[in-house]
Amino acid sequence: MSPSERAGQLLMVGLGSDTSRTSLDALVTGRHLGGVILLGGWTGGSDSVRTTTRHLAGLASKADTAGLGLLLAADQEGGAVQQLRGPGFSRMPSARVQDQGSPSNLTADATRWGAELRRAGINVNLAPVADTVPTSVGRANGPIGQYDRQFSSNPERVSTMVGAFLAGMRAGGVAATVKHFPGIGRITGNTDVTSSGITDGTTTVDDPYLEPFRTGIQDGVELVMVGSAIYSRIDPGTNAVFSRRIVTDLLRDRLSYDGVVITDDVGAARSVAAVPVGERATRFIEAGGDITLTARPSTVPAMHDAITTKAKSSPAFAKQVQAATTRVVDLKLRRGLATCP
Repeated sequence: MSPSERAGQLLMVGLGSDTSRTSLDALVTGRHLGGVILLGGWTGGSDSVRTTTRHLAGLASKADTAGLGLLLAADQEGGAVQQLRGPGFSRMPSARVQDQGSPSNLTADATRWGAELRRAGINVNLAPVADTVPTSVGRANGPIGQYDRQFSSNPERVSTMVGAFLAGMRAGGVAATVKHFPGIGRITGNTDVTSSGITDGTTTVDDPYLEPFRTGIQDGVELVMVGSAIYSRIDPGTNAVFSRRIVTDLLRDRLSYDGVVITDDVGAARSVAAVPVGERATRFIEAGGDITLTARPSTVPAMHDAITTKAKSSPAFAKQVQAATTRVVDLKLRRGLATCP
């Protein structure tokens, strides 16, 4: 793979429901992008989504994507966060409602939901939420508790239900993602829309709220999403996505995760707005991450250029890019999106 192709595999870009399915074509092929996420609420049903994903999948070629298929993702948690709706997609209840049933029932439901995604051409679900929201915070937690996105306020129960959801996605044929590492259940601000109230002063490297993520890792989850909150007892003043102490020391070394690590959105998120666009990708890779997710297609050129430029000038960074690309290609091999020569 060329340096440009490696950089492209480390980027996932958002396609809005209000834009043409061809609007990203030049970006995907010209920048050799590795993935696309459907954003904005797709309400036209499975057939409509399938038409879009079939087109996107068709952009993959030896010349434009190094012969690698695209990761085609969606946020399909349930409740307030279900990007794909309409005929062919079950109406998914919130995680809080999912938690009212048994783990076996959730696995059965998630198997159906996963199969629906697969039929629509989606191969990655950016779910389940592994965050625990303490009862003392509840709905004051802007990103999760306010929308009932957490399974429970008990991390042991969250672990159980995360495992059940993952088992269903796997049975349905879709890769899953645990998020938002190392947990955003204790903050009040929503990192998507503010840089205030996003510092967690409680979580430590041996915190019980890490257990749902550990469960996902032990169950072989395909991706782990890192959030952009700040953890003053782990790496003060540094957004998690840019923290080597969190991505490498905690997630990769302490929790023994060797798979693909993806960011929460860092294209439009207010929490990282002060960081130059290109640096959002390079700093994540330096921290030990792999795929930078951006909801704004306009940010892709700067991110792609920053990765290739830094890799050219820094042998150490080039090795990190190589390692990250290898993890992404390995995932694609296991998902049938690449073949060994």
